[in-house]
Amino acid sequence: MFQLGVYNKALTRKAITGLRYKSTSQPLTWIEYFKLKKQSNRINMVSGIFTGLGGALITLNYLGNIEIDPEKPIMGFDPLMVMGGVVGLGAFVGYLAGPTIGTIAFKLINKSKLQQFELKNSEFLTRLIKNRPDPSYQSFSNPIPDYYGEKIYSLKDYGQWLRDCNAFRRKAKEFL
Repeated sequence: MFQLGVYNKALTRKAITGLRYKSTSQPLTWIEYFKLKKQSNRINMVSGIFTGLGGALITLNYLGNIEIDPEKPIMGFDPLMVMGGVVGLGAFVGYLAGPTIGTIAFKLINKSKLQQFELKNSEFLTRLIKNRPDPSYQSFSNPIPDYYGEKIYSLKDYGQWLRDCNAFRRKAKEFL
């Protein structure tokens, strides 16, 4: 029984070191992380535009195939206005579905770097949480700078964000 436990420890240690030596990829740098973050955002935006157009076209195609009396109001509104609103609603729902498709596409494109990207992303978000100022001190004349860090796409942007956060803290302390 004791021998089996020693064997399992040796086996797991060997398996872990084997995995460590098999991974030949370099760790993801911050510059590469920010490039991937920008790529992810762009893919999500473009897919949102295409799915929004697709949603509008599908809704327009459906509404074009049903028979509506143009002289009879729908819930008290002009039928053409209602149809335009429904096409706009279809485009909006399609746009909301876009980032889901974009995320799937991003994961397929960057399959080899995805695990490292997720680790860097969690580290980045931890840094944001640690360095962001308290939003309860914001006012109309002193808005909080980019609370979620959505506009940070480079080390330069991150440094500027840190400076903006420090300026916010300083203004909040001086004027309260």
